[in-house]
Amino acid sequence: MAKVAVIGAGNVGATLAHVLATGGVPSEVSLVDVVEGMPQGKALDIRQTGPLEDSDCVLTGTNDLEAGVAGAAVVVMTAGLARKPGMDRMDLLKKNMEIVSGAMRAVKAKAPDAVVIMVTNPLDVMTFVALRVTGFPRERVIGMAGVLDSTRFRTFIAMELKVSVVDVAAMVLGGHGDTMVPLPRYSTVNGVPLPELLPADVIDRLADRTRKGGGEIVALLKTGSAFYAPATSAAQMTEAILKDRGHLLPACVALEGEFGERDLCFGVPVILGKGGVRRIVELRLTEPEKAMLKKSAAEVRKGIDEVKPLLG
Repeated sequence: MAKVAVIGAGNVGATLAHVLATGGVPSEVSLVDVVEGMPQGKALDIRQTGPLEDSDCVLTGTNDLEAGVAGAAVVVMTAGLARKPGMDRMDLLKKNMEIVSGAMRAVKAKAPDAVVIMVTNPLDVMTFVALRVTGFPRERVIGMAGVLDSTRFRTFIAMELKVSVVDVAAMVLGGHGDTMVPLPRYSTVNGVPLPELLPADVIDRLADRTRKGGGEIVALLKTGSAFYAPATSAAQMTEAILKDRGHLLPACVALEGEFGERDLCFGVPVILGKGGVRRIVELRLTEPEKAMLKKSAAEVRKGIDEVKPLLG
């Protein structure tokens, strides 16, 4: 069995470690954070759920980044800053780029065969940073956003139709933000396309709620942001890799001509298995869908262009 390193022991990282530990996939989960005592305490707490959940997964917590990631098959990057009062977007971008770059240098040195799953925001840009810093092939540096955005869309569809979420499949492409592109034509309930079940105005409302799904939770919590669904989404991707499941799902990956884009990390459908991305799946899109995807790509490219000079 394999080791998974989770960088960042905050709400997302700790929840992810718990989901992984009780899911029976990795034999070891290493929780890494700069705050002394926090990863150690959370790892010990989670490990003590093992007898109750029939899990023999070994959990360790450490402040030593290199030791924490050493030998990991999968590294999930959740560490990063949230924007603080008085901090503009570029300040946040620089700070999180520094955090991600430092972590990825350690991964490159100590886990050179790992698959990296990026959760830190701005996700598409940080995935690009991780790809550049590690020098790994694009198949092994993947951003987690499409799974989260799609599961939100699935949830809203199920709530609207009063059907089981198990029967709902959904596809959301593009950047992780307000320009993401939910695709109703590729979203179904037990095989029935969504446009056959709901009128266009309702679908548009659900798609818009999906785009604003993270912000809706932030507004309700007042402090903090979503972590249960993001952590579980990252766990699904980790499981697909470790179990070599060949799971088709949307994820952020570097494009080399797919969907007409290059030099861009962007959410598209991929088949995920051992070693990361097996294949990028290009969908046949309508002209309006292409236009929305192009708009989303342009927005993501702005952030990438801002960090390129900083990466050298």
